[in-house]
Amino acid sequence: MNYDSAYKFLIAQGTALQQTQKQDYFLQRLQQGKPPIPGQVTSILLALRIVFEGLQSTAQLDRKLVWALHLLAVDSQKLFDAGRQRGIDWPPLLKEDLQRIAIAVKSIFSGVWQS
Repeated sequence: MNYDSAYKFLIAQGTALQQTQKQDYFLQRLQQGKPPIPGQVTSILLALRIVFEGLQSTAQLDRKLVWALHLLAVDSQKLFDAGRQRGIDWPPLLKEDLQRIAIAVKSIFSGVWQS
């Protein structure tokens, strides 16, 4: 995965709830009470790392990217919590995966990778 494909992937995954097409995007699956597709979180984390590295020499962030990253970090947690309240039995490591996504997004915003 290169920077351009990682960028497009994160935009698609992060803004999925605003799209009319029904696909297996990360936030759409969470909203439907479905777990992520196997490997989906890993792909998101990889894309976040690639975007982080690609932005190291950049002083400003693209608004479209920032919006998608914010939605991935914040809305995924909200959808997880709402699903839990509805009695959805999420995969055991999903909560930790969502925290890893939020940390990676925070890393992009701060310019310092946090583990």
